[in-house]
Amino acid sequence: MTSTIPVQKVVASTQYWLSHTVIEHNFCPFARREFVKKSIKYHVSSANGIENALYELADALQLLDRDSTIETTLIVYPSSFDTFDDYLDLVEFSTQLLDRLKYSGTYQIATFHPDYCFEGLKPDDPANYTNRSPYPMIHLLREASLERALEHYDDPGSIPDNNIQIAREKGIAHFERILQQAKKASP
Repeated sequence: MTSTIPVQKVVASTQYWLSHTVIEHNFCPFARREFVKKSIKYHVSSANGIENALYELADALQLLDRDSTIETTLIVYPSSFDTFDDYLDLVEFSTQLLDRLKYSGTYQIATFHPDYCFEGLKPDDPANYTNRSPYPMIHLLREASLERALEHYDDPGSIPDNNIQIAREKGIAHFERILQQAKKASP
């Protein structure tokens, strides 16, 4: 990954992926509403390591506290955390920070990475594409909003299994095309 990707390009790629993968395949049944309402904050990180990324995460959490018009935040790392192992380290420290700042129960972290691989799955399992994105990302969600949304969703426990089934039916080539198109998306 390169640090010379313009912010607008990163946001356009992220929005393309969000629209054509997450929303189109209904991987997150709540994403469409926030996408349409434009209540998603896209923060393109310039962090070059975990410490700086955690400062940005703390700032993003505080912004969510102050601004109720932001429903959810995607922190995108176009120039860092390329390897999935480095990214998992970031996720671990981010989760610890969420606890330390007493945000557990208020906000939740969801994770996305170009090489995402669920524990117990092979890297070439299409199910991994439910969490594969054009760039490494940390997604901050308001827990109260999730709980309200789940009240209106029949059988929320079926969401992961449905996502896996859809991903496997569509196959790797389908999702790879979307990720390639996302990288080409224009602002």
